[in-house]
Amino acid sequence: MGLTLIYGLVIAVPAIILGGPIFSKTLKGIRGEAAGIFQPTETSQANLPGTLNSFVTALFPVFALILFTVLPYLLAPDSRTLDFVHFLGNPSVVMILSLLLASYSLALSRGKSMVWLMKVYEEAVKDIAMILLIIAGSGIFKQVMEDSGVSVQIANSLQELSIHPLLLAWVITAVIRGCVGSATVAALTAGGVLLPLVTTAGVDPNLMVLAIGAGSLMFSHVNDSGFWLFKEYFGISVKDTFRSWSVMEAIVSVVGLAGVWVLYLIL
Repeated sequence: MGLTLIYGLVIAVPAIILGGPIFSKTLKGIRGEAAGIFQPTETSQANLPGTLNSFVTALFPVFALILFTVLPYLLAPDSRTLDFVHFLGNPSVVMILSLLLASYSLALSRGKSMVWLMKVYEEAVKDIAMILLIIAGSGIFKQVMEDSGVSVQIANSLQELSIHPLLLAWVITAVIRGCVGSATVAALTAGGVLLPLVTTAGVDPNLMVLAIGAGSLMFSHVNDSGFWLFKEYFGISVKDTFRSWSVMEAIVSVVGLAGVWVLYLIL
């Protein structure tokens, strides 16, 4: 895993540069209105929480997930606390704990009333309600494609192509991503189908992982929840979302494949 991360960092640098500052120069004509959550109201310094409090509260879910992922490896398999650790490490439980911590550290402990806190949550829900509905619709379509077995059939059909395994991994993942919309489903499906190639073809598994990862970013369009999340957050049109988000994802995907191929030739 460490070697995969090192290879990934090497490839990520040119991908970030090309997909970020260089590509963004072509997007100056896009106009939009960011969602309300990106437009904070003016607040005096005295009414703001402390720096340490803010960072600890914001980063708590990240560190909690890391902690509860590592702890099972440090405990004995028959430990009585293992089930409790798995329960606390569930993403939904971590988010509930994070919400409770934020409610106390950023509001109640600073003298804010429960009525004030509920109004904050009310405004937050108003900002994300439409976005959640759009994402839910996209997720339903993704689940139908996954449960019907369409993604696996696509992968099995593409496996017959007589091309290099690394390029094949990228193509299979990219096509599944374009059809299903979920990068996670595309990567997991392609990984399962391509697993025999890692052993039979003698391909570097680190490069295979990166090729699949790069392919999972390709073809992000209307069946991808991230596409609508980006559009609604920044208040831009579908056309401009294609011009910005979709093209940016494609650039990162292609640069990722090119980086994998360069590492293959060098190694």
